[in-house]
Amino acid sequence: MTRAAHAVVDAARLWLGTPYVHQASVRGAGCDCLGLVRGVWAEVFGAEPEAVPPYTPDWSEPQRDEVLWRAAERHLQPKSLDRPEIGDLLLFRMRDGSVAKHLGIQSVTEPAPMFIHAYARHGVVESPLSDPWMRRVAARFEFPEKV
Repeated sequence: MTRAAHAVVDAARLWLGTPYVHQASVRGAGCDCLGLVRGVWAEVFGAEPEAVPPYTPDWSEPQRDEVLWRAAERHLQPKSLDRPEIGDLLLFRMRDGSVAKHLGIQSVTEPAPMFIHAYARHGVVESPLSDPWMRRVAARFEFPEKV
């Protein structure tokens, strides 16, 4: 595990228990899945690489636009889905055929994979990366070693 990956997972674990709040990114007060990643980025790497415009819960769905995927490609290194590593950013499709718009950070690879994410009605939790979640992973990205 790289230093950056270790720092990303350590920072994400500090967010555990943060309530789910759409569009927020404040550790302990509230965040959504993007807010968690934004907050971890700020804590590990500094200023966010780009401003995030306001978004609705159904953003990008009507247009079938992979906005989040393209943003991840601008700032992170795409990886093969079959090379899981601690600290990877995971991008999920919550329904078959939908745009990918849920994010998580892989926190454990073996013996039982886990990931940290902000989930509606649950807040920031560390969840098993079970088969149903694994089937939803659309892309995997590596954080930069340095920004």
